[in-house]
Amino acid sequence: MEPQRCTDRISFGEVASWRVPGPLGPVVCVHGAGVSTRQTMPLLRRLSGRVEAWGVDLPGYGKSTSPGGFLAVPELADALLEWTRAREMDRPCLLGVSMGSQVVAEAAALAPDDVGSVVLAAPTTDPRGRAWPLLGARLIWNNMLEGADVLSYSVPDYWDAGAGRVLRSWAQSRKHRLERVLPDVSQPALVVWGSQDKVCSQAWVEEATRLLPRGRLVVLPGQYHALSSTGPRQLADAVQDFVGEREEAS
Repeated sequence: MEPQRCTDRISFGEVASWRVPGPLGPVVCVHGAGVSTRQTMPLLRRLSGRVEAWGVDLPGYGKSTSPGGFLAVPELADALLEWTRAREMDRPCLLGVSMGSQVVAEAAALAPDDVGSVVLAAPTTDPRGRAWPLLGARLIWNNMLEGADVLSYSVPDYWDAGAGRVLRSWAQSRKHRLERVLPDVSQPALVVWGSQDKVCSQAWVEEATRLLPRGRLVVLPGQYHALSSTGPRQLADAVQDFVGEREEAS
């Protein structure tokens, strides 16, 4: 079943989202820096019929309207929470890809009563690779390995967002200190990492998992950084297992 598009108005503007049905969930999928739900759409399609899943365009990206100014990670987390409340979601699982993990972690730490669990897929930014020359080299290397599939959505997304917003989103991802937020995420948390990810190191995702009070790490062999688009089947399997376990335990 193809994802169904929805539009909601919150204080940050109009927010576009896409939904697929399923017996588990809901899971809300949050895209990375400068892109949109185009990045998570392959994952939504894999979750369809298995998990109720939503892909949301954060304010200023994709089909959502501009909030008027640039939103830092904590402000994007506020917008995400406001949208889940507008949708009357009952403690959803928040899933973030790359910089989306930073937004999701901030939201979970800020509103523990409103977020049931989190999935951090390829969480950025690796403190060991935060310096611009190294981070830039890792991004270029990873993008070359991921190939045309990633370019097929990233190029139009960058065009939609505009060069200024994209560059500021990359800088914000680098500036934000996820490692300081993770100890405050009290919900069950799943960290997912592709073994061929050149942006996030294994040492970093292992550290991130240790920093989470209730964290667990799943490694997807042979997968790269943009897991929702390059490894959607494997990521969907991990998400379904995680959400199913949480619902059985509740």
